[in-house]
This record gives sequence, structure tokens and C-alpha cells, in this order.
Amino acid sequence: MPRIGAHFHVDNPLAEATALGADAVQFFLGDPQGWKGPVIPGGDPEAVRSAYAAAGVDIYIHAPYVINVAASNNRIRIPSRKLLIQQLAAAAAVGAKGLIVHGGHVTAGVDHAEGVENWRKAVERIERPLPMLIENTAGGEGAMARSLDAIGRLWEAVTGAAGDGGDTIGFCLDTCHANSAGIELDDAVDRIKAITGRIDLVHCNNSRDDFGSGRDRHANITAGTIDPAALLAVVRGAGATAICETPAEDDGLAADVSWLRQHLSDAGKRAGA
Repeated sequence: MPRIGAHFHVDNPLAEATALGADAVQFFLGDPQGWKGPVIPGGDPEAVRSAYAAAGVDIYIHAPYVINVAASNNRIRIPSRKLLIQQLAAAAAVGAKGLIVHGGHVTAGVDHAEGVENWRKAVERIERPLPMLIENTAGGEGAMARSLDAIGRLWEAVTGAAGDGGDTIGFCLDTCHANSAGIELDDAVDRIKAITGRIDLVHCNNSRDDFGSGRDRHANITAGTIDPAALLAVVRGAGATAICETPAEDDGLAADVSWLRQHLSDAGKRAGA
């Protein structure tokens, strides 16, 4: 059964994960909307690594949202590369399984191919001490990883530039983003794997908005516009760790982790019957 976890916006994600019975956690190393370098919880990366290893909980780090290595603007692209390098090093130091980064975008009037080329150059120049997982995004005409076609163009460029068989480049599938981007979830896993050959992580989120809306507003698993059965099928099909990035209010996040574990377990029992 896939490992199941959640994104936590707290000072001690491990305590929250333990309370929820989560197998994995995702968190930011600092302000997700800021340009400052990463901050290690407690200041000691080895202590973080050891504590999570002892608890049997996997770590995933989400890079700040401001990172946009696709940008044609040097004042955005160059600081983005610098911050991405710092985030990769810090994530590796705490023993993370991967660093999730959004595909970014080009501004109106800029050829999409320019953003793809900027990504290619970034991958050639950035050392990756752990897998860098590129996440699909919900909206924006200039987005690098919104549609399947765009994901395909980006994937070809970054894996070609990696020069290591792509072992340090991975893919994170966000179900809310896919639904908002107009990607049908019924066959999303098969279609994405046909492009990337892999799905390393699933962000298992429902959506507050309709299919193809282009909006990125997460909902709890049983409270959104997506059929929960479709979310369950994505997680099962991907066979990767699933992280819930859903609202925590009224114990919603805890309920989502519990729901996902229960339904995956029930599906597994039926399959083995």
C-alpha cells in the first residue's frame, strides 16, 4: 500500500504526523512566498534526519512558490536558480526523499519554448543531491506544466539535460491541479506515465472548483467537486506516496489521511480476496 502523509504548516511536523499515524510529511523550509534561504527546523539537519528516520516517517520538502526558473526576466530567473540550489541542498541535509518545485511560467507574449529552454539550462547547471520533483500546475496560459502537451515538452527537455538517465528528475501529480487544468483523472496516471515513465509523488487534493476552471483551491477529499473514488484510483494507479494538502480546519486533514488509508486498505483486501 502506498505511504500516506500530509503537508503541515506547523513548527513540529513530526509530532503532527505521529498523531495522525502518517507515514510521510511535507513542509516548507521557511516562507513559501519569500526569497530568503531555507531554515532548518531546530537548526540541526542531522537531528531532523535522525528523528524522522527513527519514527519511520518520510520527509518531502516543498520549494517556495516564488521560484520560477522558466522566467525570461533575469531578476526572477537567476534568484530562482539560486534559491532552488539552496533548497535542494537543505532538503538533502535533512534526509528528504524529494524536493517538489512548481513548473513555473512565462509571461504573456513570451514564447513557451523560451521557458522550456530556461528549464533545460537550469537542470544542466544545478546540482541535485536528491530527486527534484516537478509538479503540474492548475492555470495560466504560459504555464510550463499545466497541459499534458506542455508537460511533455518540459519533460523531454529536463530529462535530456539531466544526463543521468533522469534519476534526479521526478514528477509530482497534483489531482486538484490536474482537474483544474482540464486533465481527466480517469486516465491521468496512464497518460502522464506515458510521458514521464514515472510518478514519484501524488498530492491527493480535492477541488473547490469545477473541471477546467484553472483555479487552485484545494478541498478535503470528500468535500470537493471531484469524485473521491477518482482520487483513490489515482493514488492506487500511481503507486507512489500520497500527500494530502487539504484544509486542516475541523480536523479535515486528519480525516483525509484516515479516509485514504482506510479505503486503500479495503481495496487491497478486496484485491487479495
